[in-house]
Amino acid sequence: MRLHINIDHVATVRQARGGAQPDPVAAALVCEMAGAHGITCHLREDRRHINDRDVRLLREQVQTLLNLEMAATAEMIGIALATRPEIVTLVPEKREERTTEGGLDLVKGKKSLAAAIAKLSKAGIEVSLFIDPEPANVRLARELGAPRIELHTGDYCHARGAKAERELERLASATEEGVSQKLHVAGGHGLDYSNVERVAAIPGMSELDIGHSVVSRAVFVGLDVAVRDMLALCTRPGAGG
Repeated sequence: MRLHINIDHVATVRQARGGAQPDPVAAALVCEMAGAHGITCHLREDRRHINDRDVRLLREQVQTLLNLEMAATAEMIGIALATRPEIVTLVPEKREERTTEGGLDLVKGKKSLAAAIAKLSKAGIEVSLFIDPEPANVRLARELGAPRIELHTGDYCHARGAKAERELERLASATEEGVSQKLHVAGGHGLDYSNVERVAAIPGMSELDIGHSVVSRAVFVGLDVAVRDMLALCTRPGAGG
């Protein structure tokens, strides 16, 4: 099991005052030193947290792996081709949303997504598609040529009781389908210290992208400790597979 830390909300705090602190690039280096296997950031079209300068500096400084989340627009593809992160995760994006609300519509966006995947793959950048956990989505992602998928875990994280069990089963079924399609399967959105272990234990789930809960905990215990605590939960015996 690999843990990628999303440092977007370090930038959110910075943007609250419009200054230079806290620096998301410095935060990324702390996360790496604490054992994170990669750094994730989302460059939104409205630049509400991460900005272009952050992406350039992250590319220069990150020593593990840089995962750039972005919409499949011409502007963002151009930035990715110029920056060359190891991974680009294509996500849906609406300006009015507070955070990403669900997975990509692979049917509606099939043509544009296929073109984006082809361009990025030709440049040697691995592409991941952020999708809702349904086997049909997994198969379509494979058809589009993406070597990676990230399953939207938000429905599980927000569910309780029997509904949570059903959502966990959805994640397990989609992960199993991803493995059968020879895809690298990751999960992310809404994961925190109270719910991450069961997702990490899904056979075939090999990576988790977590940000908000780690940054929130860091307010009280420091970023190094927050990352190490999450890493311990994600990598306990039986996690991933």
